[in-house]
Amino acid sequence: MNYHWNWGVLLEPVATGEGGTYLGWILHGFLLTTALTFCAWILALALGTLFGVMRTLPGRTPRVASVTYVSIFRNIPLIVQFFIWYFVVPELLPVSLGDAIKSAAPMTQFFVTSVLALGVYTGSRICEQLRAGIQALAVGQVKAGQAMGFTLVQTYRHIILPQVFRRILPPLTSEFLIISKNSAVASTIGLLELSGQARQLVDYTAQPYESFILVTLAYVVLNFLIIQIMSLIRRWTARPGLMGE
Repeated sequence: MNYHWNWGVLLEPVATGEGGTYLGWILHGFLLTTALTFCAWILALALGTLFGVMRTLPGRTPRVASVTYVSIFRNIPLIVQFFIWYFVVPELLPVSLGDAIKSAAPMTQFFVTSVLALGVYTGSRICEQLRAGIQALAVGQVKAGQAMGFTLVQTYRHIILPQVFRRILPPLTSEFLIISKNSAVASTIGLLELSGQARQLVDYTAQPYESFILVTLAYVVLNFLIIQIMSLIRRWTARPGLMGE
């Protein structure tokens, strides 16, 4: 192989004249990917919990709303959802609100759109995991809670959901990791996260191996941090004597 390795290029000043080094581009992309991953995860967990509970409530309306949400967002390719959120949704909103969104700073538009696309898409997956976790519990716990004087909301909050979240922590961890990798799709609408910064670095330095090896290591570090965080949560929430704990 006649490839010329040059790791020193990462410490050279960027050719755009904005100051900083090419390594700084990667560090900025890492921080942006980390922020995007955590923000999207919070949104996904909130939506997944809401619609997952709705799937198990009595009454047809909440179940239909939840099924509709899952059917739409889980079955549309993620890259298409990014384009819909970025190009289509602002045009469907009231003119004043749509104009305000389109006049925001480009990076703000890219970031918010990416959080919405990743969060809503992943929330539809978490919804099904939560529903399965609730339905796996012993039948009658909701009625037992209400018989003890709890309202339906209190029963889910204090009895059902604590058990379910402990049981589904492994798939939740997987979804957290998937978000960090799916964040690379954000570069298609202009957000310079890790993969976007890597492609930009290749364009300016013509050193693809160094660029993508460094980005690969950055993703490994991010995913290691996620696994450690979820492991801490698992140990913190474990209750001795329960199945699997």
